[in-house]
Amino acid sequence: MDGKDNIIIKGARVNNLKNIDVVIPRGKLTVITGISGSGKSSLAFDTLFAEGQRRFAESLSSYARQFLGRMSKPDVDAVDGIPPAIAIEQKVNSRNPRSTVGTSTEIYDLLRTVYAKIGRTFSPVSGKEVRRENISDVASYICSSPGTYYILADFGWKDKERRVELLLSLKEEGFSRLLRDGSLSRIDEVLSDDDALSGEEVYLLVDRIRAVSPGAASDDELRDRIYDSARTAYEKGDGRMKVARDDGGSLVYKDFSNRFEADGIRFEEPSELLFSFNNPIGACPECGGFGKVEGIDEDLVIPDKSLSVYEGAVVCWRGEVMKYFYDNCIMNAGRYGLPIHTPYSGLTPAQKRVLWKGEGELIGIDGFFKWVESNRYKIQYRYMLSRFTGRTVCPQCEGSRLRKEALYVRVAGKNIHEMMAMSIGDLYDFLSKAEFDEYETKVAGKAIQEIRQRLSYIIKVGLSYLTLERLSNTLSGGESQRINLVSALGSSLVGSLYVLDEPSIGLHPRDTMKLISVLKDLRDLGNTVVVVEHDREIIEAADCLIDMGPLAGTGGGKIMYAGPIPDTYPEGTGSLTLQFLFGKMKVASDREKRVWSESLKLSGVSHHNLKNVSVDIPLGVMTAVTGVSGSGKSSLVGEVLYPALMRHFNRVAEKPGTFKELGGDLASITSVEYIDQNPIGKSSRSNAVTYLKIYDDIRKLYAAQKYARMNGFTPSFFSFNGGDGRCPECLGEGVVRIGMQFMADVTMVCESCGGKRFKPEILEVKYKDKAINEILDMSVAEAIAFFSDSNDPLSLRIAKRLQPLVDVGLSYIRLGQSSSTLSGGESQRVKLAAFLADGGYSSDEVITRAGSREEHILFIFDEPTTGLHFYDVGKLLKSFDALMSKGHTILVVEHNLDVIAAADWVIDLGPDGGDEGGEVVFEGSPEDLRRRTDLYTGAALSGMQAL
Repeated sequence: MDGKDNIIIKGARVNNLKNIDVVIPRGKLTVITGISGSGKSSLAFDTLFAEGQRRFAESLSSYARQFLGRMSKPDVDAVDGIPPAIAIEQKVNSRNPRSTVGTSTEIYDLLRTVYAKIGRTFSPVSGKEVRRENISDVASYICSSPGTYYILADFGWKDKERRVELLLSLKEEGFSRLLRDGSLSRIDEVLSDDDALSGEEVYLLVDRIRAVSPGAASDDELRDRIYDSARTAYEKGDGRMKVARDDGGSLVYKDFSNRFEADGIRFEEPSELLFSFNNPIGACPECGGFGKVEGIDEDLVIPDKSLSVYEGAVVCWRGEVMKYFYDNCIMNAGRYGLPIHTPYSGLTPAQKRVLWKGEGELIGIDGFFKWVESNRYKIQYRYMLSRFTGRTVCPQCEGSRLRKEALYVRVAGKNIHEMMAMSIGDLYDFLSKAEFDEYETKVAGKAIQEIRQRLSYIIKVGLSYLTLERLSNTLSGGESQRINLVSALGSSLVGSLYVLDEPSIGLHPRDTMKLISVLKDLRDLGNTVVVVEHDREIIEAADCLIDMGPLAGTGGGKIMYAGPIPDTYPEGTGSLTLQFLFGKMKVASDREKRVWSESLKLSGVSHHNLKNVSVDIPLGVMTAVTGVSGSGKSSLVGEVLYPALMRHFNRVAEKPGTFKELGGDLASITSVEYIDQNPIGKSSRSNAVTYLKIYDDIRKLYAAQKYARMNGFTPSFFSFNGGDGRCPECLGEGVVRIGMQFMADVTMVCESCGGKRFKPEILEVKYKDKAINEILDMSVAEAIAFFSDSNDPLSLRIAKRLQPLVDVGLSYIRLGQSSSTLSGGESQRVKLAAFLADGGYSSDEVITRAGSREEHILFIFDEPTTGLHFYDVGKLLKSFDALMSKGHTILVVEHNLDVIAAADWVIDLGPDGGDEGGEVVFEGSPEDLRRRTDLYTGAALSGMQAL
């Protein structure tokens, strides 16, 4: 094998890799899989991508390299045949509040080009198109029918003080006649006649032309003469001119202007910068292009949009003190077309404008707050203003981010903000059906085609429900990665190496085949695609499979299988992945379904796209909430159910979305916990053992050693967060950060402690020949083996408390590993391990109660299988069983078919995403759902292997 057709890796030893050799075919789709901690990311990102990026950087000039920073060489003997590498990871790359889906995919840039080239400007007054009339328009008018035409210039006659001066100047230039009050006069006559000088309508005659017949349009000499005369008339009239046609003794005037104006308004010429909210030329002057300002927040003023004005939807008008404004609205609403008995959510934009802006005698909400503002010297009114103030939609641009002049321009009947606000699926359909004339196709056809193509890629990766104006920093990690994948396809790079980290995260099985199609498109462009993945369909679609194992951490780092997926099961293989693919192992083969008698009832949910839905959530069992992306799962569970339960238990929470009632057997649960994928700590000092409070016991164990007692070392001396034992130079971090004024900070190993975090005398304290820093460098599995091999009760307790981390598939993480280096899925499983901890050794009081049979907690998990292999999913389900055996309830938002099939109850939302979703299409057991092949989730369950 050579490096022309393959990437050849020899002797890779990065992290836990065991000096492995592997061959990855170029121009193919390769999937790297394996259990958590087996070395997948070490091979894909820390070896393959790192070396590809380093070599590309080395090919650049020394001047260019200084801006890229130093890239260290991975611990590998050789890597041959590697192309330039691009990593697309599970990260929200942009925190910029200006970045949107449209800008990150460059679709917005293409839209700006289209609007600048073929956009038509319409007057907001008359609705008529604004056009700049050029000299060819003048010629076409004159040549359209026979007659006598006068080409006239409006030369500034209205300036009475300068009339004589103007006429003398025109005479010197060779002009001799004026059209005054419908008749021709010589300039000399007007200069000598005071009455003529006081006339109102006087125009400069530039030329008099007789068009013989419509055929004159082909008379080049005549057309050239008209061009010259019209050009002169525009010049003398500062962009304006008239053509008078002799209609049997009376003159008929037609105005021409190349000023780009109409209805007394001078409009901006369409340009790309006019449509950029990142440039002062196009950005709204009120909000600076952000779309939001500090102001009165609609959601705070009208929190329940299912109420009508009559029912008290406007919260600030409730009560006797502000009743005057409520009565004013009720009495005057009828005459201004505001229906007071219609729910606020059912009002039209025009009706809402009346309610907010007021009209005539109706004061309106904005008028009310202006009155409050005028009384802000009183404390109660200052409090009212602060109560209803928030980050709200900019009143000037109404969230479009652009100045009003940009919104006067339309393409296919829509302005650019209207296109940005459409769902990507709807926008693709709209542009596919829109008709463009020959000129528009010639000028902007390629850009429109490119927009359609990029939109189709976004739809293929299952994100048709997003809008182009959606902020990039509000996307999930999976959505962000797939948007970056679309950008990669749009760039049309060839001969590159793309390394992706689980692109299927957050994707419903319905959309997985579309994602596979996109990955193959990227491959077929001539690129090598390497994907770290656990999804069965993506694994089976790969050209090459690399399975890492056999275990996690130090027990992994080996190649268990490498090559195309075989047609038959290879007997004797150590590959766990192949054992699951061929049915030799199953995720939850011995799991029994549970029964229940109590449930929660949530009814009348109308939040975001949810359409007045009601659901039952059984208690004491596991319920899976499923549905395609954008169907309303997160809205239902994370934005309505969870905050509603938090408020029920008198705990601080965001205001829940609109719902009618939360009832059922509420008294049967004592608390609710939302186990999300946010980091477990707020600083780089936190780690899994500090979060679980296990490190307290480790410090006590070291403080109990003889050398520590002799020197008076208490447990606080073994803390790297404080006390007298940590290194004074790096303050217990093991590294020091050097601030660079114009460059990124540089992180270096602390020279004082050598990265060991503690003072030398603290490291002299040993337990079983290990210092405290050596304990922090152990993996969870190594630490359990170390502390279990002892008769010390405290040591045995530490080993027991570490066991839940193994149970959730985190045996490979190091005890001292910073929480900032954990993925979202790993952070979520650390939180789960804390609840599984027996005896209440955990980071939170409520976790302490999780082991109690008197407590019945509803646990909510958001896609807990993120980053999990089939084998780890089985471990996760056992962890859920452990919680349910103590009387707790599990509610999971999930796409993983193995988890859905293992659930006791399924709530399926749909039938599609966005406006086409928001309905409960199924409630029942997985077995019943499997028979509903008319539903996306049911069809996917029906097609999977039986558990």
